[in-house]
Amino acid sequence: MLVLVAPGQGAQTPGFLTPWLDLPGVTDRLREWSDAIDLDLVHYGTNADADEIRDTAVAQPLLVASALVSAGQLFPTADDFSRLVGAAAGHSVGELAAAALTGVLSERTAMELVRKRGLAMAEAAAVTETGMSALLGGDPENVLPHLEKLGLTPANVNGAGQIVAAGTAEQLAALAEDKPEGTRKVVALKVAGAFHTHHMAPAVSVLEAAVAEVEAAQPRTRYVSNKDGQVVGDGGEVVRRLVGQVANPVRWDLCMETFKELGVTALIEVAPGGTLVGLAKRALPGVKTLALKSPDDLGAARELIAEHAADAAPAE
Repeated sequence: MLVLVAPGQGAQTPGFLTPWLDLPGVTDRLREWSDAIDLDLVHYGTNADADEIRDTAVAQPLLVASALVSAGQLFPTADDFSRLVGAAAGHSVGELAAAALTGVLSERTAMELVRKRGLAMAEAAAVTETGMSALLGGDPENVLPHLEKLGLTPANVNGAGQIVAAGTAEQLAALAEDKPEGTRKVVALKVAGAFHTHHMAPAVSVLEAAVAEVEAAQPRTRYVSNKDGQVVGDGGEVVRRLVGQVANPVRWDLCMETFKELGVTALIEVAPGGTLVGLAKRALPGVKTLALKSPDDLGAARELIAEHAADAAPAE
């Protein structure tokens, strides 16, 4: 069974969309979305520097656009996706891409929502200097109490020995000086706020208003939620979870447990891939993985789909 996943904020790098523009129709698609959300995705995905694309209001639409464009090269139609993919999920903002790919939202609606999400979260992040740091290694039994002691939130419980802490700059500085027992390394992430924590509460109310008029369809492919790793079969519930997830921890560890329970045999991470494949390699031994980093990876991805998509099942 094939699982498709979309990465979250921090996966972007300067110029990462450049090679995708050489493919037929990609530039036109990006320009159409750019006009719809008043953000030049082509410019930011090709010419902007690291600081510009670190801006939450820019990074989030870029990542969802990249996920949709790269997935579209593998699955040209919605029927192709639902026939070949057994389950889909996204990490943090990647959930909006997953919602579009599984048919809950139209691509344009997903782009409009991610633009509003990025702006609202950037505004919330500007209130206090906050950020996120990944802790590599260490037992959760040691890590979680240590974070609580420092006033930090375990914003992403990613599994495979990785927990991401979020909080104020002072709290993160204290963590860098005082790592939990058994933690190998603390790495500051390329994000501009303490996402998935109480610091993002103002953004939740903005998104609640934004989704009031959204029509959500039932997912055509299993949609696995960051909230608890569960398969969600109701489109309205998917949208409600997308809103609430902004201020609540991402449980990617539970998503991977669900992939395992569903019988995953292969996992593809859409562009800009790499982070989630790294976690899967450690947490899902025996599962074949592929990260879409550029169009050069499409051939190998198509081969993987041909080998592992036969058992794709409808949404539950």
